[in-house]
Amino acid sequence: MNKIYKSFIIVSSSFIGIYAFFVYAFLELGAAVHPLMKANFKSHSFWIYFHIFPSLIALVLGPFQFNEKFRNNKIHLHRLIGKIYLLSVLIGGLSGLYMAQFSFGGTISHLGFALLAVLWIFTGYKAYISIIRKNINAHYNWMVINFALTFAAVTLRLGLGIGFASGIAFEIFYPYLSWICWVPNLLVALIVVKRDATKLTK
Repeated sequence: MNKIYKSFIIVSSSFIGIYAFFVYAFLELGAAVHPLMKANFKSHSFWIYFHIFPSLIALVLGPFQFNEKFRNNKIHLHRLIGKIYLLSVLIGGLSGLYMAQFSFGGTISHLGFALLAVLWIFTGYKAYISIIRKNINAHYNWMVINFALTFAAVTLRLGLGIGFASGIAFEIFYPYLSWICWVPNLLVALIVVKRDATKLTK
């Protein structure tokens, strides 16, 4: 089950990352979002691109950093990719925080996406500080939590699919997705970190 879960993360992250790249690199801005959001995207095009491209880099790179063989055998490459990942998180997080105030759905959406951005930046910072201090276990744990927040890019789109399939009006379900796309991910990550910590103490 663990291998299936890891495979799902790699495949879904890669798929969404590649999909987002082609959509935002080659199609008209807003072509792949709900019509209610298109005008907002065009009004803040710089910040949308400044958020999307660094975020998709983090989404695609992140899963491969957890491969133990890769970390041990390609340590210099692991460090380089890690720096690119964390820089992408910083840029994507700051631009996401700015864009949160314009997110569709009002206060619920603004708060949900803003808190996601703040936690994304904060956990990335903690992961960076931990490895600088050579605290590998803490670094790994913070990266697990951080990537769970990165993975919100995937769960948001899964939520959109479920929302549309349910027949609920977009303007009703979307604001709650600003929380649903990352809170469950964070809870799962915290459970994983706690479980791993328990194993180390036995």
